[in-house]
Amino acid sequence: MGSNNNVCFGDEESQLSGGNNRVQPYSSTPKKSIIDDEGKKQNFLSLSQRLGVPDFFSLDVWRASMGELLGSAVLVFMVDTIVISTSESDTKMSNLIMSILIAIVLTILLLAVVPVSGGHLNPVISFSAALVGIISMSRAIIYIVAQCLGAVLGALALKAVVSSTIDETFSLGGCTITVIAPGPNGPVTLGLETAQALWLEIFCTFVLLFASIWMAYDHRQAKALGLVTVLSIVGLVLGLLVFISTTVTAKRGYAGVGMNPARCLGPAIVRGGHLWDGHWIFWIGPTISCVAFYVYTKIIPPKHFHAEYGYKHDFVGVVKALFGSNV
Repeated sequence: MGSNNNVCFGDEESQLSGGNNRVQPYSSTPKKSIIDDEGKKQNFLSLSQRLGVPDFFSLDVWRASMGELLGSAVLVFMVDTIVISTSESDTKMSNLIMSILIAIVLTILLLAVVPVSGGHLNPVISFSAALVGIISMSRAIIYIVAQCLGAVLGALALKAVVSSTIDETFSLGGCTITVIAPGPNGPVTLGLETAQALWLEIFCTFVLLFASIWMAYDHRQAKALGLVTVLSIVGLVLGLLVFISTTVTAKRGYAGVGMNPARCLGPAIVRGGHLWDGHWIFWIGPTISCVAFYVYTKIIPPKHFHAEYGYKHDFVGVVKALFGSNV
């Protein structure tokens, strides 16, 4: 079923064809032939097929990953530039301006990369899509590595064009939980507590998956809304979450939720220092959210997901194949 779905955030061969605004009727009584065919396909897939091991040897997959690499590089360069420029300005509600600009940039980049690789640009999307089964875990690993390398390249490009003062003052626009600042009685630590930052990361990443990425995973809904609409909603929701996280906390030193571990990793590798403090939060938090979102997709009635027989790379299917179960 995976290869036939018109889903965004899948692979480069399974993208939705925008422009169709008609919602097709859904039958709650599937045809028996479909059940039989899908059942046979799912039951006799080997562990290697479930994991998508052949993707490691597919030139097309590696070529598609270049879209993820370059897209992530541009994303980090643009987003971190926005973070620095809005933080440096004296404009009121700078976090609102920052959120709007990030939403616009993300939407444009998604539209550019979707035809090439599926437009993930984020380990959260790749890992979540692999759990659900839209792409294989092997493809997800390739994409995540490409995204991380791209993030490093983007951070290097930014470091090359900003002054050392801006680099030190704004930490290359990276993800920070706390910063050390001069105080009346010596240096003081400003920012959020670890638990607060972790919960914010978990909640906001889950909302991102639930409120926007879900539309892309459901091929019928994605096709009905159209490519531009779906990706615009993704960008809008992410921008809103950035605004909410920076407004609710309103604490100097905390840069807001990451929701993209690769974007946080790039500046941390290039800039180093305090960017590594609490860096694990930007990986563990989204990972928990992805697992929680996957559990949610297994709890709701299958007809609401429109993937009632499961994608062939679905995590439960991988586990069953691992233990030799045909159930």
